[in-house]
Amino acid sequence: MSKQAIVVGAGIGGLTAGALLARRGYDVSLYEQAYVPGGCASTFKRRGFTFDVGATQVAGLEPGGIHHRIFEELEIDLPPVTPCDPACAVFLPGETQPINVWRDPEKWQQERQQQFPGSEPFWQLLAKLFQASWQFQGRDPVLPPRNLWDLWQLTSALRLDTLITVPFTLMTVGDALRLYGIYNDRRLKTFLDLQLKLYSQVDTDETALLYAATALGVSQEPQGLYHLQGSMQVLSDRLVEGLKKYGGKLFTGHSVEKIETLKDKKTKVTIRVRKTGETITKIADHVVTNVPVQNLVKMIDTPTKPGFNLYQQRVDKLPEASGAFVIYLGVDEKAIPESCPPHLQFFYDYDGIIGENNSLFVSVSKPGDGRAKKGQRTIIASSFTDTQIWNNISEEKYQQLKQQYSQEAIARLSNYFHLNADTIIHQEAATPRTFAYYTARDKGIVGGVGQRVSTFGPFGIATRTPMKNIWLVGDSTHPGEGTAGVSYSALTAVRQIERMT
Repeated sequence: MSKQAIVVGAGIGGLTAGALLARRGYDVSLYEQAYVPGGCASTFKRRGFTFDVGATQVAGLEPGGIHHRIFEELEIDLPPVTPCDPACAVFLPGETQPINVWRDPEKWQQERQQQFPGSEPFWQLLAKLFQASWQFQGRDPVLPPRNLWDLWQLTSALRLDTLITVPFTLMTVGDALRLYGIYNDRRLKTFLDLQLKLYSQVDTDETALLYAATALGVSQEPQGLYHLQGSMQVLSDRLVEGLKKYGGKLFTGHSVEKIETLKDKKTKVTIRVRKTGETITKIADHVVTNVPVQNLVKMIDTPTKPGFNLYQQRVDKLPEASGAFVIYLGVDEKAIPESCPPHLQFFYDYDGIIGENNSLFVSVSKPGDGRAKKGQRTIIASSFTDTQIWNNISEEKYQQLKQQYSQEAIARLSNYFHLNADTIIHQEAATPRTFAYYTARDKGIVGGVGQRVSTFGPFGIATRTPMKNIWLVGDSTHPGEGTAGVSYSALTAVRQIERMT
């Protein structure tokens, strides 16, 4: 009789874990509280436009990349994509020419040398650390290790080429900038702050250097960032195909409310059917949760379990995660400047913070990419925001704040795009409240746990939780956010589960 596995949450991490477990012979049931799978990488449609909810680009589709490896195992086709080149065009305050993060390594080297004179030794260090880290990650280490098998997988992944990373394990990007005497280069530091905030949730002074080396290096060949044809939903749909191909079952509109470990080493899951309000219980050998760790500790109903209290205390002490304000625009093609790159980042005032509309990350659809009708395009602009200012306020104040942020965002975007009553066809916005409602993420947070030294790699949150046979995948665990990162965590959890069987 095959082992029973329940997966909680149909984000990319949950779908990947479910499909891989089904492929490896487990009886898999996947429960998703929303009615559309994909989580923060899903889509919604309005007036002929298809909008990516959160994630807008994908890494790991090249040969050897994590998505490529997983799709090969599942024997399903990779989705059609085009490379993002440049990966991002970054506009600093008062500047009309962007810093282009080119896919070609030589072209990117020329760009950064021109933009940031005297910084090349710093970038060469990042390149060396990236190559070593990439080779190491490709050997499937388990980080952080929680038992002897995990530790063996970690040590087996170590090679001589990994040793270069050891002296930098406890360093931040800010430390490296000081090492090379360029910490006070305002343009360079601001550029790095902007890019790292997207990937690590924190700036140069807090981001672990080893994490930054990968985050800043993955956009160059032979790796790269990719734009999916159709929408981000295509990635989810392919993984659902893989899940069902091997007998896995997906239940949307089913919200998991409680997870309890039983004396017979089984795990009981309590599920509420959203349409009917009915409560059902299921028993499984393993439960894989694709939720923020803040959600997980609220689901667990084993407060006396050894290790749980310490686990909860650590989660409670995590720095507050960010939320996002996102404005979705369906526009006439005339609103888009000629040769507009697919991804842009704007920072408007050096004296302001990254977020709260002082910085915007913008994704623009391409003609014929399936997101809009001919002659139309989509613009998605997001900004980090404090979740607290959106919660615990009246509906009237909430709507006023939402309108204020929308007006500010459009005013900012109008400095680059041609936005007016004639070119804007559809407009709507999402806040942390929106993300909390549709994704059930605690307080509507996005992006997972910030990749500080204290929460990255060997010091991070493990896929193996203190509660036996309860696993955590997604952007709270190593190696962090993004579809590639959460897929790595899913593969790690599946390997650990398979080892226990």
